[in-house]
Amino acid sequence: MEALRDQPWGVAAVCGGMCSCATCHVFIDEAWLAQLPPRDVDEEDLVDMLEFEAPNSRLSCQLRLGEQHDGLQLELAPEE
Repeated sequence: MEALRDQPWGVAAVCGGMCSCATCHVFIDEAWLAQLPPRDVDEEDLVDMLEFEAPNSRLSCQLRLGEQHDGLQLELAPEE
């Protein structure tokens, strides 16, 4: 989330990573989904309420990325 928030075109991340606002909603490229942990209950509940929810929807604040994720492809979700 921090890397996306710091870009001029990035996510708002209003809640600062507390999994309470969904302003960091992204769509993960299908090829990368299996390399990320599944959504936890809090993220699942919040994502389910989104207008643009999809099977590859994630809240970027809930993704802990490492070197193994270099090259990760995603798309910013439309603002809700």
